[in-house]
Amino acid sequence: MKIRSKSSTILKPHKMNKKNLLKSNLVRVSLILTLMIAFISCDQEKVMPASEYPSEITSFVSTHFPNNSILQIVKDSDGMSKKYEVLLSENIRLEFDRKKEVTDIDGNKQLPDSVIPEKILQHVMANYPDNFITDWELDDKKQKVKLDNGLELEFNREGNFLKLDN
Repeated sequence: MKIRSKSSTILKPHKMNKKNLLKSNLVRVSLILTLMIAFISCDQEKVMPASEYPSEITSFVSTHFPNNSILQIVKDSDGMSKKYEVLLSENIRLEFDRKKEVTDIDGNKQLPDSVIPEKILQHVMANYPDNFITDWELDDKKQKVKLDNGLELEFNREGNFLKLDN
């Protein structure tokens, strides 16, 4: 009887190990599948043909950058978010959010005054009269501009000056 009880005790953990191993493998497989699906759907960049350029973007470019042509628009989908990266002639880069509203403008030369919020433009003109804005960025909480001398100024969403970064 003692032999049976020992052997039955030995079999039970062995069966439990198989169950645990099976559960563990199922968890691993489902995790791998989840990661694969996330990876596939995660980040998709697509160069758009000119015939599919969003009218909001082409209108913005023709209004504020009439002397520049659109070289390329890349639609970048990342899960729930979407953005448009626009490359213009003269090495100007624009970024638009999913609503097709501009959120970032990078250039090497002076940006048109029409793309800079009035309050920020006035601050720069009053405090840095010998400089001009080459980059502008908007995120959830603040706006930033970069001047031709390399200084970076930070403002809140309303355009009130916060700090100087250099």
